[in-house]
Amino acid sequence: MDRQANINRFEAEMAKVKREGADRLMAFIRKSDMYAAPASTRFHLSVTGGLLQHSLNVLDALRGSLTKNEDGTYSYDVAGVPVARVTEENIIIMALLHDICKTYFYTTETRNRKVNGKWEQYEAFTVDDKIPYGHGEKSVMMIEEYMKLQPIERYAIRWHMGYTENDTLSLNNAIDRYPMIWALHSADTQASHYMEAVEGNKLAYADQSAGEYADQPTTEDTAEPLFEEATPV
Repeated sequence: MDRQANINRFEAEMAKVKREGADRLMAFIRKSDMYAAPASTRFHLSVTGGLLQHSLNVLDALRGSLTKNEDGTYSYDVAGVPVARVTEENIIIMALLHDICKTYFYTTETRNRKVNGKWEQYEAFTVDDKIPYGHGEKSVMMIEEYMKLQPIERYAIRWHMGYTENDTLSLNNAIDRYPMIWALHSADTQASHYMEAVEGNKLAYADQSAGEYADQPTTEDTAEPLFEEATPV
């Protein structure tokens, strides 16, 4: 995992976001631990720079699940029928920023383990949540301290985990209104379960570089989407 290459790619993708406040958001990201934090304590990409790699993986998984239209927008299809249309900017924001809540979230601690019959100390990641405001809702809050989100972005990031312990009705209602919630959740799950191992990307995804991430081919399908949450630019 080439962390500097990932930083370069993350910044190149975010440079496509021309929204007011994006520069201030990037200034926060650069000062934070987002480029160094793990994606988890022990499940997937539990390494320095894991969160950065995971964010890029989700971007690739999300783009790969969409169809690029002739006008430059992307469609999310269900059984061959487009149910949502989003812009490149929407995709970048949803994917790269969905887990910004994991900045200032992890720390390291010294633990003991037995190796070949002898005890040794090692450093492990653990949670030290300095901004205890939930998960998806925390990401929305942190982004909107600097840059306003469109409703489709706000809802997709808020509910990207795809489950809730105490508000299933709201989640179901949100998915009905904003199908991209499910698209982002699916991309997040694809990244964490299929693309990523504990210490890096799995072999099939290990050698990808910035030049090898291609957009989906243009489609000739001109069917009108059922919903248009985001205004094409």
